[in-house]
Amino acid sequence: MHMKRRDFITLIGCAVLAPVASRAQQPAIPVVGFLHASAPDSNTHSVAAFRRGLSETGFVEGRNVAIEYRWAHNDANRFPELAADLVRRQVAVIVTPVNTALALAAKGATKTIPIVFSMGTDAVKAGLIASYHRPGGNVTGVTFMTSELGAKRLGLLLELRPQAKRIGLLINPNNPVAAETAIKDVRSAGSASGLDIEVLNATNPREIDAAFAYLFEKRADALVVNADPLFNSRRIQLATLAARYMVPAVSPLRDFVEAGGLMSYGPSDVERYRLVGVYAGRVLKGEKPADMPVQQPTTFELVINMQTARALGITVPPTLLARADEVIE
Repeated sequence: MHMKRRDFITLIGCAVLAPVASRAQQPAIPVVGFLHASAPDSNTHSVAAFRRGLSETGFVEGRNVAIEYRWAHNDANRFPELAADLVRRQVAVIVTPVNTALALAAKGATKTIPIVFSMGTDAVKAGLIASYHRPGGNVTGVTFMTSELGAKRLGLLLELRPQAKRIGLLINPNNPVAAETAIKDVRSAGSASGLDIEVLNATNPREIDAAFAYLFEKRADALVVNADPLFNSRRIQLATLAARYMVPAVSPLRDFVEAGGLMSYGPSDVERYRLVGVYAGRVLKGEKPADMPVQQPTTFELVINMQTARALGITVPPTLLARADEVIE
């Protein structure tokens, strides 16, 4: 067969280019930016729950989705730079579990990349969304209102210590929306019961130590630990200090009780991360955050550590034990 030289060169060129073109047409797997206030070593179960939520929508890390992790190690000053880094990376969605300030930093970094948050405060008051039913913009997520359960936690402590007069409230002023909500909630409930509420500020482990020393000096009867990523990551320190100073304490998270704390009341942390994973997966499938109603909790769990109660010399009323979702012996 006779072939002109020009046709031959064209044919060879097509043969060389064809594999390259087919490779280029393969879509790159989407990247999820996972932006967390704390550190990886204290969030193994949480990350696993997040991955489980993603897998429920068909996305498996390493197979058809990649996850870029950014950890702030409880340094709030790093939030903006870490959020900006994920925006530069052009991720498909940014998730910010368990921190209002982190979600606000992500929103400040991008108006286009979808953001899925999880937080324990009012997302509308925080300025993240327009409404729970129709968030608008590029932000949606899961709110567990943990800071607004302060009065409930105070009530549980009073069931254990009915003669209590002075109660400490541990807050992180670097998380102002959560802190202000808790102060208002607990002080309002405390004044109705004739209690003296001592607000204690802590932004790092050293200040947590100082807060407990102050509680002891003031002869506080009990302590409410507010919902905050710093306190979540320092749960062993909190439980140890509560035991050392003999202070009955209640926290939003069951992890605190598992670490030796007395009691927790709040939504399931694992469930929260799973729901964030589900929402991130739905965004990857093309849903718009503006039209995705913010999810709110339907169930809360009360967990009590009986070993700690005995060590503190506390008799847990049978009525409270009966309401507990889990009792650690």
